[in-house]
Amino acid sequence: MSIIDYLKQQFIEEGATTRKMLARIPAEQWNYTPHERSMAMNQLATHLADLPGWIHMTLTTDELDFATYPEQPAVNNSKELLDLFDKRYSEGLAVLVPENEKVLSKPWTLRNGEQVYLTDPKIDVLRMSLSQQIHHRAQLGVYLRLLNIPIPGSYGPSADENDFH
Repeated sequence: MSIIDYLKQQFIEEGATTRKMLARIPAEQWNYTPHERSMAMNQLATHLADLPGWIHMTLTTDELDFATYPEQPAVNNSKELLDLFDKRYSEGLAVLVPENEKVLSKPWTLRNGEQVYLTDPKIDVLRMSLSQQIHHRAQLGVYLRLLNIPIPGSYGPSADENDFH
């Protein structure tokens, strides 16, 4: 299996789980914040829905500069959230093709103006992007748990899908 095929497989599996989690957010909890230092549910969910697009960005650009990067799109409800996720997921999936295997070792930079946070091979940035999706999905799971909303399984059934606690 090529690296790009492996990444595509991981992207598809993680994307399916992420979409299930995003679909669980109730409209009445859109602005919920579990702690004063936590993001509001809508901010976290919007970021999570946008992350699959980082696969596209990483494979089609050489850097992200937060100083010039557009703000997160405005998302006001669950339909807009899932539409954003579906769009960004499709963009990411579209570039996980064999011809992009050759760019995986090329450098990619994350910066904010003159401040460089990292310059790593694109393959490392792709792994980080998938890890970010998993990380923020786990955060969302905590929010949902605190609201007593059943959590879908990620790597097998969740406690809400089985009768073990």
